[in-house]
Amino acid sequence: MDEQRERPDPPWRRWAERTGRGPGWRLALLVAVFAQAGSGWAAQQQTGRVALDAFARILLLLGPALLLLRHRYPVAVAYGVSVVTLVYIGAGFPYGPVFISLALACFAAVVAGHRRAAWGAVGLLWAGHLLIGHWLYHWLPPAGDRPAPWGQELGITAWVLAILAVSELVRVRREQWARERVERAAAERRRVDEERLRIARELHDVLAHSISVINVQAGVGLALLDTDPEQARTALTTIKAASKEALGEVRQVLDTLRTPGDAPRTPAPGLDRLPELVEQAAAAGLAVDVAAEGKARALPPGADLAAFRILQEALTNVVRHSGSRTARIGLLWRPDALELRVDDDGPATGGTAGGSGNGLVGMRERAGALGGTIEAGPRPDGGFRVVARLPLKDVPAEEDP
Repeated sequence: MDEQRERPDPPWRRWAERTGRGPGWRLALLVAVFAQAGSGWAAQQQTGRVALDAFARILLLLGPALLLLRHRYPVAVAYGVSVVTLVYIGAGFPYGPVFISLALACFAAVVAGHRRAAWGAVGLLWAGHLLIGHWLYHWLPPAGDRPAPWGQELGITAWVLAILAVSELVRVRREQWARERVERAAAERRRVDEERLRIARELHDVLAHSISVINVQAGVGLALLDTDPEQARTALTTIKAASKEALGEVRQVLDTLRTPGDAPRTPAPGLDRLPELVEQAAAAGLAVDVAAEGKARALPPGADLAAFRILQEALTNVVRHSGSRTARIGLLWRPDALELRVDDDGPATGGTAGGSGNGLVGMRERAGALGGTIEAGPRPDGGFRVVARLPLKDVPAEEDP
């Protein structure tokens, strides 16, 4: 439940993480169209500038075209777009959306880690604009142009600093998101490893019991092999059954176990302790109703332990994460499987209550070790539901008395 109720990253963050990746031809096309249309409108407003001609249109297309290469060659594109923009301004064409291409080129360079290149490209445009507006204007179009007002230069400077500030902010945030993703992945691996070690400790008692039976019966068989062959045969039959059960347990968890730790001293719990689990939940303020369908049967130790732990974890998550004070446990005994269902009526409280965040991780590990499955999620009518299906092979149903 901890994982199911964790909020995903908001759309704006996912968009920001994707910015600067991929071919980007759609963005370049959009910038080209906007630059053409916006510059035409700017030309109507700035009558003192040179009218847009074929050369101006080519320059307005060249900047967005270079953006297609901004991910592969961010440094070259940043300087190239800066030069194109400077030529456009030097030719006397009207101010307008031509600066958008430079902003995107510098943004891509900063995000890619080429901060000096972005600063250099913007500095080149800024210095070139100063030269054009206060010295070279005598020899450049439009004819009769005057020095640029210093207020306009302050505006250009503020625009340049804003571009670089936004680019740096996005770069820092992307680095933080990358670190957070790595930390979350590492935490997830740690939770899985811890759960595997916990399963190994609990399984230790199950295997130790089977091996002890085999050892004792083997000693009996050897002692009576010559004097009482029939009793020795019984001992060997017991050894065969115990070893088969032990091998089955090993196969079920072989892929999930690591070096086992210290084994617990108490016997592994099973469904026979379900009333005790219900009492523990009641002590925590949760009323639990239990209903069973089908013919119950004796479970193998591994399945019995997994069923108990899954129910225990599900009820614990209801206490931690649900505002409901009631829960329902359903045990459905099928011919080939045991289905466990835990329902609560919600709503979710959103609190962690100090939990470790490995609720569904542990349940999936236990069910997966037995070849079973776990399904968890919100119910259509509200609340939350956990359904576990544990396959039962060669487990006979108990006869009715």
